This record gives sequence, C-alpha cells and structure tokens, in this order.
Amino acid sequence: MFGQLKDSFKIALRLSFLISILFALLLFVIFQIAGIKEYVLILWSAFFGFFIAAAVINYNAEKYIVRTIKQLYNNVSLLENSDYRNLSVTTDMDSLRSEIENFAEGKKIEIETLKIKEEYRKDFIGNVAHELKTPLFTVQGYLLTLLEGAMDDKKVRKKYLDRANKSVERLLHIVRDLDDITRLESGSTTMDYSDFNIIHLIEDIFEMLEMEAQKAAINLILDKDYSEAVMVYADEEKIEQVLYNLIQNSIKYGSPEGTTEVSVENLTANKIIVRVTDNGEGIPEVHLSRLFERFYRVDQSGSRKEGGSGLGLSIVKHIVEAHEEKIFVESEPELGSEFSFTLQKASLNSELQSMDSEKTESPL
Repeated sequence: MFGQLKDSFKIALRLSFLISILFALLLFVIFQIAGIKEYVLILWSAFFGFFIAAAVINYNAEKYIVRTIKQLYNNVSLLENSDYRNLSVTTDMDSLRSEIENFAEGKKIEIETLKIKEEYRKDFIGNVAHELKTPLFTVQGYLLTLLEGAMDDKKVRKKYLDRANKSVERLLHIVRDLDDITRLESGSTTMDYSDFNIIHLIEDIFEMLEMEAQKAAINLILDKDYSEAVMVYADEEKIEQVLYNLIQNSIKYGSPEGTTEVSVENLTANKIIVRVTDNGEGIPEVHLSRLFERFYRVDQSGSRKEGGSGLGLSIVKHIVEAHEEKIFVESEPELGSEFSFTLQKASLNSELQSMDSEKTESPL
C-alpha cells in the first residue's frame, strides 16, 4: 500500500520523523524530571514511535485520498448522468492521473463541439430568418400597395397578385425543403429501395429541365451512348431529387453556350459513380468544405442573381448519406465544377431481367 501512494508515504515519513523526535524529547524531559537514566529506552521508544506514527499517518492519508477520489467520481456521475459509483477506484497515482487527463481531454473536445454547434445554430436561425423575411416582405409590400388603391387597376392588380403568389410559392418551397432535411436528419424518412435503370432516370430529368436549359443556353448531354441498362439499387424518387438538384444547379451557374454532362462509371465490383460536370463559373476552394451546409451560399453579397431556397445541396448530401453512400465535389474557378456520388449496383438477376424486358419491348 505504501508503494502505491508515494506522495502520501513521503509526507507520512516526514511527519513521523518529526513526531518521533518530539516524542523522544518529551520522554527525555520526563525521565530527567523523574531521575531515570535509561536513555536506551528513550531511543527504542522513539524508534517504535516513528514507525507507529508513519503507519497511522499514511493510513489516514490514503483513506482521505481514496475518499476524495470517490467523491470526484460521484460528482462526475451526477454531471454525466452515468453510473461511476460501481467502478473500482484506483489508488495508483499514475493510473489516476491518466484517467483524469483522459476525462479532461474528453470534456475539452465536448466543449469545443458544443461551441461549434452553438455557432452553427446561430447561423442557421439567422439564415432561416433572412430567407423567410424576403418573400414575406415582398408579399406584404404587394398587398399593401393593392389595399392602398392599386386594386382598382385591373392590370396592376393581376401583376401584383401574380408576384405575391410567386413569393408564397417560394415560402412553401423553403418550408418543404426544411421539412425534408429535418426528416432525413432524424432518420424518420424511410427509403423505398428498388432496382431501376439510372440512365432512363437521367434522360427523364433532361426532359424535365430541357426548357430551363434552353433558356440558359446550356446543352444537356450524356458522356456516351449507353446501349445497355445500368441498373442500381436505391430509392428511385430520392435519387431523382438528387440528380434534379445537381443538374438544375449546373444550369443555373453554367456559362452561356456551355454544357452540363452526366456520366455513369463503374467504381468497384458492386458500386457505380454518377458524375455531373459543367464548364461554368466554378467555385473557389475556400467554399468547398461548407458547400453542403444549409443556406450556405458562395455569393455572400446578398444580391443573388439566382433564386432557390439555399437548401438543395444540403438535401442532396442527406439523401446520398441516407443511402450510406458518398458524395464529392471538385471545382476550379472559371473552369467548372463536378459533383459526383456513389450508388449500389443492382443484383445480377435484376440486370438480366431488365435486359430481357428491353428486348421484349423493342420493335422487331
């Protein structure tokens, strides 16, 4: 036991030495008064007194330290809402020091994480307020103008009501996107997995965005002619949302007369990777790490030339991760950007069935 608590043992030795000297002096004085000349007895008494005092002091010091350590563990259990009371409390100073250092390091990391989350919460609330405020004030402005007399002019009335309706639609879009993210983060969204041809899905999205691409003078293309189906196993509706968002972003921020190219490549034996590449304005590297955050925008000026809720890429990331897949982004200013994500391949039987069905449907 003495070897386990070096510090307390050293203190005990010093105190015991002092006590034994005082005890020997006291005996010497008493013997002198009594006229006893047995000085050897004084030495032996001091010797035994030294060891008895050392043992008593060290025992009490050890009990005090262990009691203090147990109290510390009990306090930690109250703070952490976990049961430390049943753990054995070591009296080895090196082990105790190591445990306390590990505990302190864990608390430091937890505090830093909480600070980051607090900053993120503040940014998020500010962004939500800003995104909701703009369309709300727009609607209010148009309605007030109509109430103040513009309602009598039919042309002005229709124009202002149309604009107010667009602002309301934007509000609904933001609320829907927020609801989607909340459900994805909480895990309450269930994935409806099925086998489907990713090439057909890409072609369908090209058709949906054809008018928007023509207006922006962007050419939507596949990197090659896919004569065979590329079957994947995922939630088709959610993957459609991912591709729609990525391709639409590419159109919005692409260069006039530019291209948005989608490619599908084998990554591993059971994975494919889908790439959406454009030759648009590109994204500076400093923004890439935060690109998938809610409401984060590369253009921080507030005067955005493109609309949207600012939640599209965040939703894309959550959907891909809900599939337990990875999403990547690479970009160079003035050269363009590439967003890519992985998907699970469908089973071999599903691919064979798809090929048979396509042959059956094709004209003779």
